[in-house]
Amino acid sequence: MTTPPTQGQISTEIAEEREAYAKAVAGGAPRRSHPDRGYAPYRSSVLRHPRQPLVAVHAPDAVELSGPVFGVTDVTALDHDLTRQHRAEPLGERIRVTGRVLDRAGRPVRGQLIEIWQANASGRYAHQRDDHPAPLDPNFTGVGRCLTDHQGGYEFVTVKPGAYPWRNHTNAWRPAHIHFSLFGSAFTQRLVTQMYFPGDPLFAHDPILQSVTDDTARRRLVATYDHDLSTPEWSLGYRWDIVLDGPSATWTEEGR
Repeated sequence: MTTPPTQGQISTEIAEEREAYAKAVAGGAPRRSHPDRGYAPYRSSVLRHPRQPLVAVHAPDAVELSGPVFGVTDVTALDHDLTRQHRAEPLGERIRVTGRVLDRAGRPVRGQLIEIWQANASGRYAHQRDDHPAPLDPNFTGVGRCLTDHQGGYEFVTVKPGAYPWRNHTNAWRPAHIHFSLFGSAFTQRLVTQMYFPGDPLFAHDPILQSVTDDTARRRLVATYDHDLSTPEWSLGYRWDIVLDGPSATWTEEGR
């Protein structure tokens, strides 16, 4: 049985990957907003990412016709508020997360379905495969959705998720984060990414976040605390804009 690597070993690999990227850019290589799918410190990604050419779909319209559909009537006014989905309030630090979805020219992307999912305040998902010995919250399922408005805006009310362990290496912990899923005009256009919180001490130790080796691109995954978005005696406010393409695009989990 192979002994799992230590955090020290993973941190050394992260530093080596970052140094190699910096040297490549200094030598004239283009900057990369997206990580290498074979990023070694992220062990499970190395094991599962595609190694063969992707299979082309010759009739994409047929694939879309056989998939699920959604409309404005399917998204209710309360779907965006993860704190009002059960009989009582969930435990944890209540937060409001808002922002805009934009294209490369800064134009709003309207009427797009956004879904989120996250761990609870103790760092545990309401999922049967999550066996992390942290308490479940009967009043928090951790999923929500909304449609972007005319300005490309979205808003969620939730609780700040806790950090949680994962088995990439010994003593591996994920920083607090919220998963975002965005759909275009069809379900085949889905993009998935993650939003992080400013100042998290686990950033440097996390190979998933650090797989985005470009510093500027990695910072785009971190929300900004905005005191003007905080509601007195109710919630703290965070702003996080999502850019779908172009040189300022937000990293998405391609092939991961």
